Amino acid sequence: MNHPIYVTKFSGEKVEFNPSALKNSLIKSGAPLQQVEYVFNEMKKHIYDGITTRKLYQIAFKLLKQQRNVFAARYSLKKALRDLGPAGYYFEKWVAKVFEYYGFQTLTGQLLDGKAVKHEVDVVAQKDERLILAECKFRNTVDAKISVTTPMYFLSRIKDLEEKSFNFFGTAMKLTEGWLVSNAYLTKDAIAFAECYNIGLISWDYPEDRSIKRRVDQGGLYPITCLTTISQTEKELLLQKGCILVKDIIRESSLIEFLNISHKKAKNILKEARELTELSSTNDE
Repeated sequence: MNHPIYVTKFSGEKVEFNPSALKNSLIKSGAPLQQVEYVFNEMKKHIYDGITTRKLYQIAFKLLKQQRNVFAARYSLKKALRDLGPAGYYFEKWVAKVFEYYGFQTLTGQLLDGKAVKHEVDVVAQKDERLILAECKFRNTVDAKISVTTPMYFLSRIKDLEEKSFNFFGTAMKLTEGWLVSNAYLTKDAIAFAECYNIGLISWDYPEDRSIKRRVDQGGLYPITCLTTISQTEKELLLQKGCILVKDIIRESSLIEFLNISHKKAKNILKEARELTELSSTNDE
């Protein structure tokens, strides 16, 4: 290409097409390099000036799915998290599952009395001497960012709760940590403020080694919405039954029977689920 090609982001902003960034995103799907090269070369045939990031994603997803369902499933993680909306109720459930993976006991949607007012807390997580209150900030737009006002507001809630003692799991404890967890991005000011006041942060890409995308790949914590072999309606039904993680249907395959689908389709769903969790452990050990 002799002249630069520009890609249109969700916000309308145009940025120069970066082939390396595209290839890296394809590699993260877990596909072998030979298949990544094939998909990348096929995609180049469809790229034109002004193409949207949404269209790029759709092309990549389709080509990866043609190679293997599980590559498309892994590639779709960011969208799959947005599909835990629209309001973020299931995102809170998913965050609780992440804490449980690290050995915490959890509760969601708790109403707690602070020194001044009541607070609705998204996730309570307790392990040993640690009692964490987590605020979940769900965003269903692609380029959403969490500004500094969010950790500022959260700090005021922590301050109102930190002197109180709570008995969630048979032990009276005071709050030891406050965490902000978001599927979106964080502004530099939001990070600086949270770090200054010891607020834990987990977002889509922060901190780099313990971000949402890293934790998901390392622990196989894929939301059920990642799967490419089930419809949106079926995903919603599974979520309503408390099936939040892909791992949940591997542990309890009877959940699939609830969908009232053919034996062949159920078999394909389980196959993709197992391959996805196996692929994560193979690629990130």
